[in-house]
Amino acid sequence: MIWLFLTIFSAFFLGIYEVFKKHALRDNAVWLVLLYSTFSSALVFLPLIGFSKSGLIEAGSLVYIPEITVKEHLLILLKTSIVLTSWIFSYFSLKYLPLTIAAPIRATAPVWTLLGAIIIYQETLSLLQWVGLLTTFAFFYLFSTTGRREGISFKNNKWIWFAVLGTLFASTSALFDKFLIRSVDRMAVQAWFSIYQVVLLAPVVVVIRRTMVHPLPLIWRWSIPLIGLFLVMADFLYFYALDFEDSLISVVSIVRRSSVIISFLFGALFLKELNISRKAYFLGGILIGIIILMLG
Repeated sequence: MIWLFLTIFSAFFLGIYEVFKKHALRDNAVWLVLLYSTFSSALVFLPLIGFSKSGLIEAGSLVYIPEITVKEHLLILLKTSIVLTSWIFSYFSLKYLPLTIAAPIRATAPVWTLLGAIIIYQETLSLLQWVGLLTTFAFFYLFSTTGRREGISFKNNKWIWFAVLGTLFASTSALFDKFLIRSVDRMAVQAWFSIYQVVLLAPVVVVIRRTMVHPLPLIWRWSIPLIGLFLVMADFLYFYALDFEDSLISVVSIVRRSSVIISFLFGALFLKELNISRKAYFLGGILIGIIILMLG
């Protein structure tokens, strides 16, 4: 069960990553924050690719990055496209929604991943897992009522829908990851995924910024590069976990989303967001449902 412990540590780093995102996006240009944070991830892997090719990093090392085929590059490009779509939706939603609302929505990703795993990978659920699934859905519905107290309609607020779409694309990426990591070297996936983020995103950001009438300037904060660095650490452990033959994508996705606890506590303690006790109660119900899923 080493993959489970790797996933737990990945969840910790992912929670810190979400906090840095919220800090960096405050009154800031979303597109530029997204671009520069992905650039910091790419900078980690460029020297590793060079050292691996030159032999300074030997095959068998944890950070060795082998050469891959054109087909494998295309698969990683597809993953990158899915993830960037998820990030675009989630970055905008995180900027305009309270962290204590955006984070729990993202926490439901394992439910959608689980449903996809049932359909695509024929992963079966026990009675206990079905109880956990229904519990999660029930408390998520109750959680949606909390937003109304802050004037946020889960039906009509576009940033809520951005958060939901970001979550659905994240679940799609998680399902694709299980196939990808079993087909392509995990370090090659993470390295080229980080580089292709910049390759795909840079021209889009340039075009969008030029078409904006009054684009927001970038307010530099150290949390911007830390977004990328903490994501690298979280993904390294995540891909390592998926590399184990006995790992289950449904369980990995569930445990990884426990990162919501860290981001929720930050929103409650430092951002002083509203209706914390009510949100905490319903978030607790969502997490109980997820734990029941894992126990099942």
